[in-house]
Amino acid sequence: MFRLVYRSQSAIPAAERKAGLGEIFATARRNNKALDVTGALMISDGAFVQVLEGDEGVVRGLFATIGGDDRHRDVTLLREETVERRTFGRWAMAKVAGDGAADIRLLSNASKGVIVALPGADASITDEQESVLAFMRESLARDHA
Repeated sequence: MFRLVYRSQSAIPAAERKAGLGEIFATARRNNKALDVTGALMISDGAFVQVLEGDEGVVRGLFATIGGDDRHRDVTLLREETVERRTFGRWAMAKVAGDGAADIRLLSNASKGVIVALPGADASITDEQESVLAFMRESLARDHA
């Protein structure tokens, strides 16, 4: 299993950001599900940090696509590694708050072919997930320091 973590800045004008981010998020969830890519996304003040997990070729191809997307600028690879298994295996994708707000975890329900939001706080975060999320939060904090 391959994991890649990157950071980028939003090139979406502030007035269009809410709608633009919604479009990016919806497209990422749909495409990543079809590609069998899982992960988590953090957004804070126009900065993105995302972890992607899946087949190495697929993840690298997706990262190249993101790097060429004009809605992102300053796309920076933070970490790439081969891991034993998915850390975010049941996560289709998630918007993880970098600013102290509540995380929105999205689960894949393969039997129904849908992605659903898990409401409320999630007490089932594993130590491994929290470790990756902490790295992502630190990356966002460095942007704002």
